Amino acid sequence: MIKNVVIVGGGTAGWMTASYLKATFGPNVSVTLVESKNIPTIGVGEATFSTVRHFFQYLGLQEHEWMPECSATYKLAIRFENWREPGHHFYHPFERTRVVDGFPITDWWLRGGPSERFDDDCFVIPALCEQKSSPRHLGGEIFEQREDRHGSGSEPVGRSTMSEQQTQFPYAYHFDTVLLAKFLTKYGTERGVRHILDDVTNVALDERGWISHVDTAEHGELHGDLFIDCTGWRGMLLNQALEEPFQSYQDTLPNDRAVALRVPVDAAERGMRPCTTATAQDAGWIWTIPLFDRIGTGYVYAGDYITPDEAEQALRDFVGPEAEGVEANHIRMRIGRTRNTWVRNCVGIGLTAGFVEPLESTGIFFIQNGIEQLVKHFPDQNWNEQLRVSYNNHIARMMDGVREFLVLHYYAARRQDNQYWKDTKTRPLPDGLAERLELWQAKLPDRESVFPHYHGFEPYSYHAMLLGLGGVPLQSSPVLGAMNPAAAAKEMQMIREETRDLVAKLPSQYEYFAHMRQAR
Repeated sequence: MIKNVVIVGGGTAGWMTASYLKATFGPNVSVTLVESKNIPTIGVGEATFSTVRHFFQYLGLQEHEWMPECSATYKLAIRFENWREPGHHFYHPFERTRVVDGFPITDWWLRGGPSERFDDDCFVIPALCEQKSSPRHLGGEIFEQREDRHGSGSEPVGRSTMSEQQTQFPYAYHFDTVLLAKFLTKYGTERGVRHILDDVTNVALDERGWISHVDTAEHGELHGDLFIDCTGWRGMLLNQALEEPFQSYQDTLPNDRAVALRVPVDAAERGMRPCTTATAQDAGWIWTIPLFDRIGTGYVYAGDYITPDEAEQALRDFVGPEAEGVEANHIRMRIGRTRNTWVRNCVGIGLTAGFVEPLESTGIFFIQNGIEQLVKHFPDQNWNEQLRVSYNNHIARMMDGVREFLVLHYYAARRQDNQYWKDTKTRPLPDGLAERLELWQAKLPDRESVFPHYHGFEPYSYHAMLLGLGGVPLQSSPVLGAMNPAAAAKEMQMIREETRDLVAKLPSQYEYFAHMRQAR
């Protein structure tokens, strides 16, 4: 077993990794994290997948222990505004589609739904977002779910990872990543992570080309068996010292910049919609993430279509008077992935490994998946090459799958009102997507027709995007025309009734978190 791990870089990636490894190995593996006092974390990615709950459960953390410390709130969905046309919106919820007579309810809706809104007719969660509801009652109980319709099987006992998730958990989190890193620093160091504040000045390689140690300005040499590169887009170990090439996704995902604001708000007065909002703009889109004490917002854009100053002004105009005096954080993004994220005795986690744009909140998902897979592939002193190959294949396929899903957002958006949106229809598509799109126009995506490797998105996510974006012609399965639609109509009516009942019973998200903080 490898006994000594050195993590270079802190922030969300570094401290999630350090905490997870300590929770896994305890005193059996030494974990050292070295981070610079002079390099600030980006601190932008504040929204997550619902699978992030496995991370906190793995660490043994309850929501009331960490959420107030990180200004955290719940996220039940993503609300997409203006992607089809100005004034139009739809939801991509954390909610699997119900199945009637062997066909998803979305397929029946295409055949003839009760309204023009597929999300309201087929899902419960959109109405909870509109009403700014909490997914939990004040006593802590999660809102009632039809387990027979939201998934099958039971969750594994004890610690679990994303790959063991059987049912669709109905929410994820929004949180301040700077505060989360601070919280995990305390968690990790209390459990034995050695924390060094220093600048790494050199990465030393041995005669095999493996990393022997890193040199620091004040603490000398830091030796380890396994080195984890969490230095972000610099890739100080993986890309620079080991010269592993980076593979760009920008031919298909051109958004390469962002400008972000941290906007203080009065949540008691404003309320907190439990979803991330992605609002289409002239050269990209703006995220809006409600935290307990502020709004996180930013404009993700392509530098070929708009300047940083223009993007910042557009963001400030979008936010309104609340943005006055708030400092803007401009970010250049490296879109793509490192060819191999595990090279010799170095593994890249987080931005070093790869990044798409923030659409669909995949940044922290990439970190979590990278850590979980590292533990599942953890080497011993023999350094079995097949572990490296398997890890690299998994990470590459996962990121390529996310890339394909995000490309779908732009290609399938009906919006074509300027050159930016016209160009989204003419860029090259990732291998396989064109063929899949042709099939989806005749038959909605299922497990056999979406990207074939694990990438975090299930067929219902593809349904939500294709139905909501409106730019790809769709039709229901022809066989439904010969089947009785009564059961599907009854199911959609039940969805409406369940929705009304939940909206009446659940507290607002602000009420829930105010209660949680008061009860601590």
